[in-house]
Amino acid sequence: MTDPVRGLTGTLTSPIRGKGTLGEVLVAIRGGTESYIARSDEHIARGDTVLVIEVHPGRIVDVVPWIPLDPGPGGVISI
Repeated sequence: MTDPVRGLTGTLTSPIRGKGTLGEVLVAIRGGTESYIARSDEHIARGDTVLVIEVHPGRIVDVVPWIPLDPGPGGVISI
């Protein structure tokens, strides 16, 4: 069974200071918000938006920084 939180974005309420450390992420799901223990291989600051890429037992999720696409002038995405 796939956890519905995988693939969603959330906001870190506690920073992740690098590999081996844990933070906390709030994810909007099921008409409310739920908190999960978050981990990542890199430093991610409190308040940053992250993408949940994997879900583990015990409400632990792997996350990566989320960088939303920002269309430039005229709605064109430049890389």
